Amino acid sequence: MSRTTDEYRLGLGDKLRVSVFNEENLSGEFQVSGAGTINMPLVGDVEAVGLTAAELKTRLTERYSDGFVIDPQIIVEVYDFRPYFVLGEVAKPGRYPAEEGMTLLGAVATAGGFTYRADKDTLFIRRAGSNREYSVNAARNINILPGDIVRVGERYF
Repeated sequence: MSRTTDEYRLGLGDKLRVSVFNEENLSGEFQVSGAGTINMPLVGDVEAVGLTAAELKTRLTERYSDGFVIDPQIIVEVYDFRPYFVLGEVAKPGRYPAEEGMTLLGAVATAGGFTYRADKDTLFIRRAGSNREYSVNAARNINILPGDIVRVGERYF
């Protein structure tokens, strides 16, 4: 899976493929570190968390243009997204690899489906980078993004 869309914001653990045209020693695969940076040859740590792939490309172009590479042509691609998490009343709570197009019910199905105690009507989502949990109707076709937390609550009889 690869994705270079402008709306996706990079986060800790995302894996990137950076290609600098005609500069194989500067190109490669990099992971966003716990400090929120990627460590690039020659220029060192470059802040990546919260940026889009296009914004990171611009930042890298600026850094390499500053005396390292004449007119650098750079491509930044996300090839492996950070995981999402499913908690609560599902058969196999845990972390799961993010996939493009993953929906709320798809995430529950990936986690083994609802337990017999699960509230199948209302689910909860906490978006990556947010401290707030939102309740949503389970029937809604909501996309799950990397870093999201899905919680399935217990129904009350």
